[in-house]
Amino acid sequence: MSETNDTNPSLPDLDAEHWLQAYEQMVKIRTFEETANDLYTSARMPGITHLYIGEEAIAVGVCEALRQDDYITSTHRGHGHCLAKGAALDKMFAELLGKEAGYCRGKGGSMHIADQETGNLGANGIVGGSAGIATGAGMSIRLRGTDQVSVCFFGDGALGQGLLYESMNMAQLWKLPVIYVCENNQYGEYTHNSKAAAGSMVGRAMGFGVHAQAIDGQDIRTVHATARLVIDRARKGGGPAFLVCNTYRFRGHHVGDIDRPYRTREEEAEWAKRDPLTLLEDWLLKSKQAEEDVLERIKQEVKTAVDDAVAFAEEASFPSESEVDQHVYA
Repeated sequence: MSETNDTNPSLPDLDAEHWLQAYEQMVKIRTFEETANDLYTSARMPGITHLYIGEEAIAVGVCEALRQDDYITSTHRGHGHCLAKGAALDKMFAELLGKEAGYCRGKGGSMHIADQETGNLGANGIVGGSAGIATGAGMSIRLRGTDQVSVCFFGDGALGQGLLYESMNMAQLWKLPVIYVCENNQYGEYTHNSKAAAGSMVGRAMGFGVHAQAIDGQDIRTVHATARLVIDRARKGGGPAFLVCNTYRFRGHHVGDIDRPYRTREEEAEWAKRDPLTLLEDWLLKSKQAEEDVLERIKQEVKTAVDDAVAFAEEASFPSESEVDQHVYA
């Protein structure tokens, strides 16, 4: 199910510097995830992780439209959201490796990274579990009278969770400034959404009167333009919005899901033609907003920063055993 009903929103007047910043953020997420996979396959990282490779345009496109004091909630596939909202590479890798220097002092791991300073209220290992948190943040914004916005990222698998609909119903009734971003990567774990989500995805939100639309999640320019519109609308009291960003995870459900028997190599090859990084690269070059050497320099600088962050994380200390019962709430 990959419905689209976007109206091709006009792009804001953004200069080359903005798009190069967005490109750098996307490269950072891609490189981070590839490195996380290497850490897992080389047995240097405890536990598994869920890679965001292929979906980078959504996190960056949305978060580039947010302010630092705006909120986001994330998912088990959340590294991209954390980085796009401003998380530091060294603290991210430290958390993946269970080190004290990590965002949650090594106790959260891959699926539970939070960073209050950048407005990241936390990733969540429960499918759809952050809908209530993001909506609660929207309620807090309303009660405090600020013009902040709360963004809830989730996958298409969350469309089977009642909490999402209860939250959207409340947000629409009270006109809360919450943007629900469904990253429709076609599969909920190993099941195609055509076998799990009946009817129209955007129609589910429209049933509550929520502004809803489906867009191309591989094109960061479309994602960003749409995000700016609904975020500005929410800041001005227009209420919540629901975006279905059609995308594809290029890797398996998690790092151990290598063979992927539930989908074909032909399908993967077709989606690979719409790699969000390649689409932005091609546009930057064709529109003469960047030269190839500039893009290559960005890749090299990001690679160096990622390597330095991994070195920091590997050398960092594990938390003391005396902390085992601290900062634990369940």
